[in-house]
Amino acid sequence: MSTFRRSAVVLVALAAVTLTACGPGEDGAAGGPAAPSATPSKSVTPTDAPTKAPTKPATEAPTGAPTKAPAPSKPASPSVDPDYDVFPCSTFDVTFTATLAEPTTSSYLLKITNKGSKPCRALGHPVVTFGDLDGQAVERGPAPGIEDAIRLAPGQSAYAGLMGGLKDGSGTTVHSIAMTMSTDSDLEQKPLKASTPGLYVSPDKNSVTAWMTNAEDALSL
Repeated sequence: MSTFRRSAVVLVALAAVTLTACGPGEDGAAGGPAAPSATPSKSVTPTDAPTKAPTKPATEAPTGAPTKAPAPSKPASPSVDPDYDVFPCSTFDVTFTATLAEPTTSSYLLKITNKGSKPCRALGHPVVTFGDLDGQAVERGPAPGIEDAIRLAPGQSAYAGLMGGLKDGSGTTVHSIAMTMSTDSDLEQKPLKASTPGLYVSPDKNSVTAWMTNAEDALSL
């Protein structure tokens, strides 16, 4: 074979090899879509859990030591009468005197003085009897109630006016009287006596006022 023919055969063989290399692959026709050149990335599977733990709400820190609740206040005590324990005066609590005030009518000023260490109240009218005679002086004028009765502090005095009678021959002269206090109770008392020279006692005409704070009022009633 000539050199020319050998060269032509080599060229034909090379052309065949080139066409084979450039043709379509086994899996697709010529001109089809090329296979992906890279492996696809894995898909991420969503989960219900959050990507971060939820933040707890911040607790407000106390600014200082807990304040102690104030103790309940005690109910106010009801008002009490400061004289609720001041008892009526009896003859054991006082001294007694009788002084002639008007000779013509045989009027006497009666006086009591608290000799104790505690106050007492002079209630109503004094109970006055005449010597050995029966009966007692009639009450003259009104007297205050227990709550308004005269309060005698230690050393204080109260007064009452004893009215005698005109010497008309129907009565009797006595030289002393006896007095007990009204106590609004059945307390037994020892009568206090006072000298009354020439006191003329007329039937149903002798009277005595309630205890008063001054002598003038006691004699003018």
